[in-house]
Amino acid sequence: MRISLADAEGQLTELIRLARQGEEILLLQEGRPIARLEPLHTFISDPVERDKFLRTLQDEVRAKNLPPGPDAAHSQDFLYDESGLPT
Repeated sequence: MRISLADAEGQLTELIRLARQGEEILLLQEGRPIARLEPLHTFISDPVERDKFLRTLQDEVRAKNLPPGPDAAHSQDFLYDESGLPT
């Protein structure tokens, strides 16, 4: 579905409902597409399937072998100088 911003103003709830059902919603400005509405994620209600999805996602992240980020105790160190005073 293609709809102008002016026409979409009062129909956001309905447009989101349609997008969640799989309808492609393109928002137009001066006849050109400027945005698309689509659902972010589908909720997995089955606990077994949800756990399987999360394990797969964790495995994919581990496989990237990313360097560790700062630990919580030192995540704000950039706010202080070597004497421990705020910069």
